[in-house]
Amino acid sequence: MGGKRVVTAIVLIPLIYLFIKYLHPIYFLFVVTAVVLIGQYEFYRFYYREFNKLALVGLSLGFLLLLTFYGGKDAFIAKEMALSMVILIALLGFLFLKVNLKDALTGVSVVVFGILYVAWTLGHLISLRHLFNGQNLIFFILIVTWGVDTGAYYVGRLFGRHKLSPNISPGKTVEGAIGGVMASLGAALLARRLFLSELTINNTLLIGLVSGVVSQLGDLSESMLKRSAGVKDSGSIIPAHGGMLDRVDSLIFTIPVFYYYVLYFAPEITRIFSLW
Repeated sequence: MGGKRVVTAIVLIPLIYLFIKYLHPIYFLFVVTAVVLIGQYEFYRFYYREFNKLALVGLSLGFLLLLTFYGGKDAFIAKEMALSMVILIALLGFLFLKVNLKDALTGVSVVVFGILYVAWTLGHLISLRHLFNGQNLIFFILIVTWGVDTGAYYVGRLFGRHKLSPNISPGKTVEGAIGGVMASLGAALLARRLFLSELTINNTLLIGLVSGVVSQLGDLSESMLKRSAGVKDSGSIIPAHGGMLDRVDSLIFTIPVFYYYVLYFAPEITRIFSLW
């Protein structure tokens, strides 16, 4: 399994770099949209074992919400409107699609949460790319997040003795979690050297520390949802990593946190909007 992870990373990382670096940002929007919709679909499979019209409502609303992250100066207002419409249309969908009343409360919660959990959080990737220096910001947080995952996985396998949360994820250990945070700090320093030399050392270390924690909380959160649904993996689309949601569960937490940190605590490395 470890070898497959390495091979997958060796193939994917250069492709991701070339894609972000050299293709027009509109293609980045397309890929993020595909990742989000696949992840959202996998999430709905936790509750709806077969694809149905309610999952389709959720995917459609998730897609529309993503488009608001592509906007310019009016994007904030658009996202406010879109979030309001998500709630209203989701409720109307259950009202007019003749859903079993016993399923309405749980079902509408699943549909709306799937939109917020996957589309809203990962939509910040589009906003991050939209910032001045957006390419380097994305490279930075991807390296940090992958560093956490890699450090936690291998340190846990080699030195893990004490279970971190046996009821949620029996394979995760305290030693692995510490290794993930340490790897995150190292990855942040490396990513700063490669892509964000203007970022201060203090901000670099703080981002590394926070990302090392929230990344693993994102992983545990998805594990909690899967255990609640009685599934092992969200899917099998990525070799050795399971489903799309299994691969981006850490990013679901790190991307929004990093985005708002950059905006409010590291304004020296970005501006609010750039030209696409």
